[in-house]
Amino acid sequence: MRYAFLTTWLLECPRERIWEALRDAESWPEWWRGVERVTVLTPELRYLIAWRSRIPYDLEFEFDVQELDPPRSMKGEAVGELTGTGHWRLFEQDGVTAVLYDWNVRTTKAWMNVLAPVARPVFEYNHNIVMRWGGEGLARRLDCNLLAAG
Repeated sequence: MRYAFLTTWLLECPRERIWEALRDAESWPEWWRGVERVTVLTPELRYLIAWRSRIPYDLEFEFDVQELDPPRSMKGEAVGELTGTGHWRLFEQDGVTAVLYDWNVRTTKAWMNVLAPVARPVFEYNHNIVMRWGGEGLARRLDCNLLAAG
């Protein structure tokens, strides 16, 4: 089953500080609730990321960073229990940084695909919660104000 998500965080924080935190994927479990572990496979390019959400199921996938435009954009590809593409974009104006994350994936776990016709809203809710946790955790990590997360 395919999913397309757009997450937006607005933080009263310099873009460069946010960029540094997002690029340091190995530290995500320290501040991003739901990220169970990040294993560096190739420094700053390839990671194995394990997630656990409010609804208790685990997801694990490799993420390969393919395009970088510091501190504005980072694109990559996921392969594993979620397969697809992710794209972080950061925009700053007047001390506020908008962080946008496009996540276009499909599930590969058989049970998720079987349940998708009825459970899709639950899976989408779960994704949104985990992403909200990310915005909240990032704001705490950087001691910045989170103005909006959605």
